[in-house]
Amino acid sequence: MTKIKELRGCKVNAGLILSGGKGERLASDIPKQYIEIGGKLIINYALKAFENCAGIDIICVVVAAEYRSLLHGECEYVFAEPGETRQRSIWNGLEALRAHAPEYVIIHDAARPNVTAGDVTGVIGAAENYDGATPALAVTDTVYLSVDGKTITKTLHRDALFAGQTPECYDFEKYRAAHVRFADRLDTFRGSSEIAVAAGMRIALAKGRPGNFKITADTDLERFRAIVEGGSI
Repeated sequence: MTKIKELRGCKVNAGLILSGGKGERLASDIPKQYIEIGGKLIINYALKAFENCAGIDIICVVVAAEYRSLLHGECEYVFAEPGETRQRSIWNGLEALRAHAPEYVIIHDAARPNVTAGDVTGVIGAAENYDGATPALAVTDTVYLSVDGKTITKTLHRDALFAGQTPECYDFEKYRAAHVRFADRLDTFRGSSEIAVAAGMRIALAKGRPGNFKITADTDLERFRAIVEGGSI
């Protein structure tokens, strides 16, 4: 990966790794991304994939200062402080990257350690001729809408439903402009692409990958542990 000081005057693709979450749904005393699996912290698997991707020139990590010494990579990182919400963490990362004038920003959750360099290059390619791209999986189960969480309000048509993943790729300037436009209500957005769509950006659906799952619950953690111990990563 090119060193930061060598990037001036070049077109830059910036990776933005979100590691500010507290992992409250996991039975752990520390945030899930700092749990050690196979001799390496979960976040370091994602960082390695981005470092190995030829399409990434610079990496910004949104991480609290107390955890920065735990990041072990082969490149020089840009750091940003976590925000109160995921979207505010993204905003902090965008501001930290602004001085490097990226063409694209590729946003990824540190809690998706099974990401590959191919996943990253794939979403960058899918963004061509669009304002961005997000990987997604077709929904195969029947999906219900329940207003009260107890009874079915209606059944949704699964053929038009997709489950989003990361990494997501966005035109940096347009994506940042969307955050400026909606600065007074950043906390109302759910998911990285919602604010982009609200700003009129054209976001393509890229091919997702079932193996690129997010560690949310203990069962996800054990699934990833089995992958690592089985020698698949």
